[in-house]
Amino acid sequence: MQADKRIKRRDFLTYTTGILAGLPTFNILGQPSSSDVPAAGFTLPLGVCTSYDKAGLLKRLGYSFVEESVGRFLIPDEGGDAQFEKNRLALAEETFPVRSYIYFFPGKLKSVGPDLHHEAILARAEVALKRAKECGSKNIVFGSGGSRAIPDGFDRATAKAQHIALCQKMAPLAEKYGVTLAVEPLNRSETNFINSLAEGVEIIQAVNNPWFKLQCDIYHMLKDNESPDEIVKYGQYITHCHIAEKQKRTAPGVMGDDFRPYFRALKKIKYTGGLSLECVWTDFDSEITRGIDVVKKQLNDV
Repeated sequence: MQADKRIKRRDFLTYTTGILAGLPTFNILGQPSSSDVPAAGFTLPLGVCTSYDKAGLLKRLGYSFVEESVGRFLIPDEGGDAQFEKNRLALAEETFPVRSYIYFFPGKLKSVGPDLHHEAILARAEVALKRAKECGSKNIVFGSGGSRAIPDGFDRATAKAQHIALCQKMAPLAEKYGVTLAVEPLNRSETNFINSLAEGVEIIQAVNNPWFKLQCDIYHMLKDNESPDEIVKYGQYITHCHIAEKQKRTAPGVMGDDFRPYFRALKKIKYTGGLSLECVWTDFDSEITRGIDVVKKQLNDV
């Protein structure tokens, strides 16, 4: 009994001394105490913006989803019904999700300026959203920088009002089909309207619909030197993310960019949505293999 008391007293003194000294502490079984066990790293569902024929490879590498093109996979244009049905069947057979879509509508369909195409945009959007629902997808990225580019000399306030008016009609369609529209700010070399998370949120707040949210593209943020702090500031609106390296839009690991400051911001807002590699590829198979390892490591580091 006295020996047991001495052992317990010794363990207690070792434990408390360790706390005071800031050293790792252990329980009586020699295991680290719960407060000293490293927290699990940050993880997110990872995908790649590519064609669905890469689904098998992505699945083997440990990705969680494909991000397809509206025009190529949902085919909302006239005459696309048969091919869409083939795509939908391929999705069912592969059992690997298409979580999201890019390239919502082409630049020739203008949302702002003297010649508007709002009715055509809304018609295309409804078909795309309906088909995205049929595919079990979560969102469509609303970038379309050519469509929203403000013509030279055209009044910016008028353009902004035109775009908001379109979005106010489009958001109820997203709500109808249960597929979120993710407004994507683009860097200034690609378009001259909605170039930051703050500008994207201005549109989102004007629309005021829970199915109309924000896309966070780390590549575009890097290109325009937009701080990771903006992610924290507007985190409540973010529903989906893209990533690529700054200089040439290469895949993570090609140039060695450090994304950790942006990942820390996403972790801080408790982001749980998807993160897609949207990149310019030189050697697709090798770059997506390295890319997932690089992204997972940097996520784990934060």
